[in-house]
Amino acid sequence: MSFDGVFTHAMISELRTKLIGGRVSKISQPYPNEVIITIRANRKNQPLLLSAHSSYARAQITNIPYSNPKTPTNFTMMLRKYLESGQLVAIDQIDNDRIINFSFLTRNELGDEQPLILSLEMMGRYSNCLLVNPTNDKVLDTIKHISSDQNRYRMLIPGATYRQPPAQDKLNPFTDTTDAFKSLLSEFPNKDVLAKELQNRYQGLAGQSSLDLATALHADTKNLDSSWKKFFTQFDTPVPTILSGKKLDFSAIPNVELTTGQSFDSLSEMLDTYYLDKANKDRVQQQGSHLIRVVKNELKKNRGKQKKLEKTLKNTETADLLRVQGELLTTYLHLVKQGITEISLPNFYDNEKEMTIPLSNQISPSKNAQKYFKKYQKQKNAVIFVNEQLLLNQKEINYLEEIQSEIELAEPKDLPDIKIELQQQGLLKEQKLNKNKKAIKVKLSKPDEYYATDGTLISVGKNNLQNDQLTMKTANKSDIWLHAKNIPGSHVIIHSPDPSDETVTEAANLAAYFSKYRQSASVPVDYIQVKRIKKPNGSKPGFVVYEGQNSTFITPDLQKIMAMRRK
Repeated sequence: MSFDGVFTHAMISELRTKLIGGRVSKISQPYPNEVIITIRANRKNQPLLLSAHSSYARAQITNIPYSNPKTPTNFTMMLRKYLESGQLVAIDQIDNDRIINFSFLTRNELGDEQPLILSLEMMGRYSNCLLVNPTNDKVLDTIKHISSDQNRYRMLIPGATYRQPPAQDKLNPFTDTTDAFKSLLSEFPNKDVLAKELQNRYQGLAGQSSLDLATALHADTKNLDSSWKKFFTQFDTPVPTILSGKKLDFSAIPNVELTTGQSFDSLSEMLDTYYLDKANKDRVQQQGSHLIRVVKNELKKNRGKQKKLEKTLKNTETADLLRVQGELLTTYLHLVKQGITEISLPNFYDNEKEMTIPLSNQISPSKNAQKYFKKYQKQKNAVIFVNEQLLLNQKEINYLEEIQSEIELAEPKDLPDIKIELQQQGLLKEQKLNKNKKAIKVKLSKPDEYYATDGTLISVGKNNLQNDQLTMKTANKSDIWLHAKNIPGSHVIIHSPDPSDETVTEAANLAAYFSKYRQSASVPVDYIQVKRIKKPNGSKPGFVVYEGQNSTFITPDLQKIMAMRRK
């Protein structure tokens, strides 16, 4: 199920229960197309996420912590100016469409009451978030500015007259009294065809919703009115579930065809889990595109170098043959005549079998023998050099693959640390200098913190610099260190010298999840005291060695990790 009109209907019911009557206490815009409005309601701060993302547009209460940019955007400043301390008085949906209007009651500079509407339009690449003054229908600001050149029907810029998106000639399934679905059922008895016709006739039905509705109508054709009412009543008391099929999907109602899934207490909690990886990956791809490109190019270059070195090493396999040929020529030099181009001699290394040896007719027999010994020595030296280069180059490839894995697992807030590391390793240009021509110091972000069931603090480094800082400097020598075995991943520290078995298991779940094998069913995790961790001199960031560890196997579980976010 997508975030279509019927899902929007269900989400609005949830938001009304938790937010109506609350006041705006904080406004931030952590990402270009997403704004978070913290509303104080029922003695609790509720972070309302409004996303105008082209792929993940949605409205929900989120418990995922976001970091704010140092400089607020113009849209953020406008929202703060007009909405801070304002009261949320209504949340409405426009005709079962993917449009939600949040109505606020604020006061203007003169202290007079002023109604304002924050409208979220969830329409794919046309998604937008607008602040509108309903008294004069003027747009105060939008998260995306749309000029008349981009859209002739309506401009979405500050000062423009607000116009709703063009209405579709469809019926609202929650208020329709025409019973048009009955004629559609008789005209299109095939379930799949009926689903498409329902989608064309009724507002707010995406593909899965219309198919679920068609399935419900087919299940009881004798009581169509009851089936219709029962289907849409479900969205007033949703059962939030992430469904397991060919691919993960979410739903606000039970799905008869996909019985396996994970249930949640609220739609917002479900969306937090569903979009956590999807949205983060998208943001990392956008914000870290330069880092991704640099690492990808360096990997390509080093892998190409590795192939060339392996080819060179293969060419040196003839070194022993050259030595034998030189020794045979030296032994039987008296048989070698000047000017011949080859000679067959008995090979005393192979039961006196004849060996044909090419010769140069331009040089003497003794110089021919010396030529073979020189080639042998050159290839022998090359083998030593090439093996050393292969080892060094493989280490570089392993390091770059670890950086690549870090970026894949990263959250947007982790990218600055990775950028610093790439600069330190000479893979990126050094950061800009300040007026005194000194490098601008950038403070590393702190590792993520989680809490075990018994309250024990567990820290997770999200990149190599954090890992080094956490393991070699922050952690006590008696703390317990964990890491996914022999694969790129986070350093995890249990801040306790003697944690319980349950705490070790919970920390191992973190180590497994924040590793390259996040999607695996069983991930081996090593754990050992920090005092037994060593970092070799000159080694790459994040690289450590250890002996005497214990190991356990873990199936990564995101739900358990989410529960450990805050105690």
